[in-house]
Amino acid sequence: MRAEGQAHIDRIEKALALVRKFLDWDRALRRLDELNARVEDPTLWDKPKEAEAVMKERRRLEASIGAVNEISREMADAIEFVELGEMEDDEDTVNEGLATLAALAERADADKVQALLAGEADSNDTYLEIHAGAGGTESQDWAEMLQRMYTRWAERRGYKVELVDYHAGEAAGIKSATLLIKGENAYGYAKTESGVHRLVRISPYDSSARRHTSFSSVWVYPVIDDSFEIDINPADLKIDTYRASGAGGQHVNTTDSAVRITHQPSGIVAASQVDRSQHKNREIAMNMLKARLFEEEMRKREEAASAEHASKSDIGWGHQIRSYVLQPYQQVKDLRTGVISTSPGDVLDGALDPFMAAALSQRVTGESVEVEDID
Repeated sequence: MRAEGQAHIDRIEKALALVRKFLDWDRALRRLDELNARVEDPTLWDKPKEAEAVMKERRRLEASIGAVNEISREMADAIEFVELGEMEDDEDTVNEGLATLAALAERADADKVQALLAGEADSNDTYLEIHAGAGGTESQDWAEMLQRMYTRWAERRGYKVELVDYHAGEAAGIKSATLLIKGENAYGYAKTESGVHRLVRISPYDSSARRHTSFSSVWVYPVIDDSFEIDINPADLKIDTYRASGAGGQHVNTTDSAVRITHQPSGIVAASQVDRSQHKNREIAMNMLKARLFEEEMRKREEAASAEHASKSDIGWGHQIRSYVLQPYQQVKDLRTGVISTSPGDVLDGALDPFMAAALSQRVTGESVEVEDID
């Protein structure tokens, strides 16, 4: 097998191995047999909610297992095709087989990511909060750049984006913003972006053209519906109303329609000023609070399962997940996975999928991937 073909084969096998590990392959096969037997039981639909959960799990396992088996078969056929062409010195046949392997490698990577999006809320819409760190205008401008980056990422994927909450910076940029991103698996992809993002650049606000380092944090949590039971004691809530901020002119709100809800036991705060109705903003903020509490519970479960205990940290050195360097060289590096892009302009324009895919894979392996240049 030529080196080009072997590289495709290695990539396919690596992707399939990751999916098998994630699914716990033998257990997944047994579980699918169990679910198929339950579907044959005519009494299943006596409990529609339970039946729907069974069907959903069955569809997910069938798709994941079926994709692995199909790609494995097609890879074996393509390898045989290449070897036959090499034996007969038929360059056209070899090239056709190599093209098939290349296409299978792309498909295996895509199916791998899809299989990894099997968390309890991965398919849901998501909230994404951005907060500027210390540093005034520099960090506030960086926070606004991140807001644009995630908006462009969502638009690239065909998702819808709504600005739920917004606080402008004093001179430029934003102090904070909350985006509502709507689309299939929006939370599953975006959840890997929670953390501190660091920017190094020549400051456009420094007359001496010095290099500055800025920090902003991102927090991602899923939109949840009534199927997720979140109990909140009204006595634990502190509810404030205030005048919504905006761009001025016709956007200025002259009533205290914005709502901020603080869950005092956890310290979690949710705010909305997207609507002119205080009642509607209160409903939105309450839904955001429930989502934050749900995400917090999921995080605790994940930490317990992996015996890792994280703590909240300041927005600053030592806590970054990704570094964006525009000067003195051009590079974006994910500090968890080692994935690198030498085109920060593309990343800031929303090219985030390779970073997200690597971070999802790392959650399964528990190890950093090899440093990879995605350009």
